[in-house]
Amino acid sequence: MSLKKIFPFLIWLPLVKSTWKDDLIAGITGTIIVIPQAVAFAMIAGLPPIYGFYTAMITPIIAALFGSSYHLISGPTTAISIVVYSTLIKFVNPETDLEGFISLALVLTFLAGLFQFAMGLMRMGKLVNFVSHSVIIGFTAGAGILIAVKQLRHVFGIKVPQGSAIPEILSYIIGHISETNWYVFIVAVGTLIIALTIKLLIKPLARYYMLIAMLLGSIIAILLGGSANGIETVGHIPSNLPPFRIPELTYTNIRALSSGAMILALLGLIEAVAIGKSIALHTHQKIDGDQEFIGQGLSNFVASFFSSYAGSGSFTRSGVNYQAGAKTPMSSIFASIFLMAVLLLFANYASYLPKAAMGGIILLVGYNLIDFHHIKQVYISSGRELIILSITLLGTLFFDLEFALLAGIIASFYFYMERTSKPNIAVLGLNAENRLVNMIRDENAKECSNIKIIRIDGSLYFGSIEKISDYLDHLYKENKINHLLISAEGINFIDLAAAEWLSNEIINWQKNRGGIYISGLKIVSQDVLRKGGFINRIGENIFFKDNKSAIAAIHKKLDKPCEVKAFEECK
Repeated sequence: MSLKKIFPFLIWLPLVKSTWKDDLIAGITGTIIVIPQAVAFAMIAGLPPIYGFYTAMITPIIAALFGSSYHLISGPTTAISIVVYSTLIKFVNPETDLEGFISLALVLTFLAGLFQFAMGLMRMGKLVNFVSHSVIIGFTAGAGILIAVKQLRHVFGIKVPQGSAIPEILSYIIGHISETNWYVFIVAVGTLIIALTIKLLIKPLARYYMLIAMLLGSIIAILLGGSANGIETVGHIPSNLPPFRIPELTYTNIRALSSGAMILALLGLIEAVAIGKSIALHTHQKIDGDQEFIGQGLSNFVASFFSSYAGSGSFTRSGVNYQAGAKTPMSSIFASIFLMAVLLLFANYASYLPKAAMGGIILLVGYNLIDFHHIKQVYISSGRELIILSITLLGTLFFDLEFALLAGIIASFYFYMERTSKPNIAVLGLNAENRLVNMIRDENAKECSNIKIIRIDGSLYFGSIEKISDYLDHLYKENKINHLLISAEGINFIDLAAAEWLSNEIINWQKNRGGIYISGLKIVSQDVLRKGGFINRIGENIFFKDNKSAIAAIHKKLDKPCEVKAFEECK
């Protein structure tokens, strides 16, 4: 294995000599963008704001050094933060045992990173391709609604009981609406309106809308009397770099958090690879899924030792990074270094951020996660995909997030298996242009009275055997034709179960009828038949290169003349 494969940063590091200015500007932009996000996402995860900063410092550096995308920026994200909170709240409440909550968050991050790294080493990068896009749309939409509803306590200033589900939160707020702290409400709604105004109407400042809105929201809070009128702030933020801390990897912790860590790992990988590939469509860079798995795994694994919680690729920051002119992953490293400087110099000012202002911003973050365009597209185009989306979305809202994601993935696999288990079987006849075509498409096409020709469009595997077997049984019982030719150009692979069934079916026809013949079967599809010894059982002579040679050979075996003459050989 080459050194560049082990240390992928050796590939792009020489480029920095000519690109450092572009990367520097992109890094500064990224720092400004991540400051409000780091605070907001840490709050979503149930952690103090400083842990959002830690994650935004350590995770991007490791992911940049060992990932494959030149523009992907890793760090705290909305979806990952909500999964972290939902996983840990089952074991410890941050309101009553914050230290215990933080401790488990680091263990969860360690395990998620370990799983991601292992999947990368096992070259499982293509795994994310099997997760339906509808699962991700449903999950992120559900997470967006969940985030927004959970922030209503900070918007109205009502003390909603911790751990309440969505119906309970809404019911409690409606029942206690008279207890609304209007000072808090004005700060939250004011911040939200400012953010929307900047984002929609002031285009030059649009990319900084979160930061500007939070600053102006803080000013509104001060003008309204601040804590004297019940407007809580995020509190003291330590002015230090991420401290080294070994996660408490006890058997009890590992056993409790393993399933949640696996979901977290899978979700993080899906996010990161999807973002990397979407930007690569514009940059024409080839993304190595396996290397991205390794990069994301190492970033979480290492970050867990530096007081950081789980991170992944960020849609917002990666897009801004690309648009700001970044050329190499050095921009991500620059952004982390600048963030460290900001934390050391200006941490005291961040402690004045009101939770109500953060609540208003997070409402907007949650809304932005709902992809109305693609939801509408799924609704119009595919009933199956709509079911998958709905299962994931509703599961996210009313059940554990791990269950929601797994339920969506299982549903998408079910529909995939359902489709592939019913391969199309077309009856072929000769048309006026002397070509074999589907009889349904040309009613004038002719069939030879002695040979039935069918084309199977789909692979032969354990799931598709039943339909093909039923079809052949019907032919065997109802049709007087003794010779069946399977046109197999559309068969991509044959598994062991299908090879066993096919060989028994062919032997049955050979003993009691004329026989079954196969034409155009791909070499790769013959692999199991040869290695499993099935071809020795059924004979090499039933396989033909194409339909023409098969038809000629079968006619030589006929013991009666063709009543309906479709081919030259019939005469």
